[in-house]
Amino acid sequence: MIRRTFCLVSLLLLVVLVGGKTAFCQAGLPPFANYERACERLIQEVLIPGGVTDARVIEAIRRTPRHEFVPPNLRSEAYYDRALPIGASQTISSPYIVSIMTQQLETQPEHKVLEIGTGSGFQAAVLSPLVQEVYSIEIVPELGHKAKQVLDSLGYENVFTKVGDGFLGWPEHAPFDRIIVTCSPEDVPQPLIDQLAEGGLMVVPVGERYQQTLYLMRKKEGKLEREALRPTLFVPMTGTAEEKRLVQADPANPRLVNGDFEETPPDNGYMPGWYYQRGLSWETSGDSPSGQHYVQFENENQGRPTNLLQGLALDGRRVKRVRLSASVRLTDVKPGLDGSELPAVTIRFFDDQRGLLGTQWVGFFRGTKNWKSESRVIRVPVGAREAIVSIGLFGATGKAAFDDVQLQAVRPK
Repeated sequence: MIRRTFCLVSLLLLVVLVGGKTAFCQAGLPPFANYERACERLIQEVLIPGGVTDARVIEAIRRTPRHEFVPPNLRSEAYYDRALPIGASQTISSPYIVSIMTQQLETQPEHKVLEIGTGSGFQAAVLSPLVQEVYSIEIVPELGHKAKQVLDSLGYENVFTKVGDGFLGWPEHAPFDRIIVTCSPEDVPQPLIDQLAEGGLMVVPVGERYQQTLYLMRKKEGKLEREALRPTLFVPMTGTAEEKRLVQADPANPRLVNGDFEETPPDNGYMPGWYYQRGLSWETSGDSPSGQHYVQFENENQGRPTNLLQGLALDGRRVKRVRLSASVRLTDVKPGLDGSELPAVTIRFFDDQRGLLGTQWVGFFRGTKNWKSESRVIRVPVGAREAIVSIGLFGATGKAAFDDVQLQAVRPK
């Protein structure tokens, strides 16, 4: 049986809004589509504050028309920092994760790059001006053909695509100076190791279905040396590759990992079990509600996103209701750019196509108050198959601390 490894291109990062109406003004686009301005706001307010510092990568993002790689009905959202559905249960990667992964590759103009998981073609388009050649593989035929059509129509002459099993690589064009993988195997497939040039770099998310780490790997004497970059969440592979994971998610028993924040972060400061971390500090205190530690968000600029997210499996056919709870402490919290930008604990439900079914929350909070336990019982949509729980200030100013964040199934008595 042929091993199938649908590499679903992107992150389910549907929380942080860059805002602004979006430019690259072109004939036939609606009058509100000021894409160029929205792209610049994305760069200045999200990418650069988030650690994207490579001038070549920033310029590549600036010059890549992301709206061309999303469905027409979603073009007004193209320059928000979020994943967007592109069909076949898959999404286009958020601009932030594309920028971070591209920056980690440290590309040079003479490099040849292999991308596993073409998806929309956006990542390949960003790489195009940075390197000599980009080879990109997509296992979902409808996505692979559509991406080729878009890339060709936009004139990306140094990007070459094909439909096939990405974990087998593209041996006739190897070795590759760089390899970027946009799906999450439990370990790196041997063909990709073989096809990476000696001294070459690979960026790949590795780990369990909902607990992954983005790694930077360098090939030295035929083996990969690994550097853990940050926790991350890529949507799953499907077929045999996903089914053979040693650790399977349990959608009937949802739970959060490290919800009390007692697990010590590594030297890079990223919170274990969580991802998309912004504006956060890990604090130690004897009066924390659970254990000795908690997380605190602080922000002085209205509208600036500060948040922390975690994904999990959740089947609405088997779990009808959940209890979402946390302990919260506030210091001089005021709304952001509008009244809805306030700290909260939110849960977003997604169907089997990664479509957003709805959002519920505990909060929203403002003002100053000491630690208080907050909770709410929430009905789960019957079509839900996944969820994302998030905490943060979400554009508000002041300080918000969170501890003992929990999600539990509520069973009938």
